[in-house]
Amino acid sequence: MQEVTILETSPRLVVGLTGEIDSKNADEFYDAVLAAYEQAKADVVFECKELEFIDSTTLGTFVKLLKHLRTDGRGMKLVGLQPRLKKLFLICKLDSIMEIE
Repeated sequence: MQEVTILETSPRLVVGLTGEIDSKNADEFYDAVLAAYEQAKADVVFECKELEFIDSTTLGTFVKLLKHLRTDGRGMKLVGLQPRLKKLFLICKLDSIMEIE
């Protein structure tokens, strides 16, 4: 189960993520973030300290979101990733295309 919470909308869109995001709910995650972004077009920051699990589908969903944001000249940052989740992004070299703190 995952939860997407909009924490801030200006000057950037801050999205809090909790629980698990995987192939079963990645589309819901994408749709929720995209809907929030369409309401407040701004750079997106994902607050991930409560995010417990992601899979390869989720990694692809983050890339898909980044591509959408970049078409509008916006950026994306992930903050507070647990070390084991951050490692997935680093192994896949996603830190070369998105900001990860």
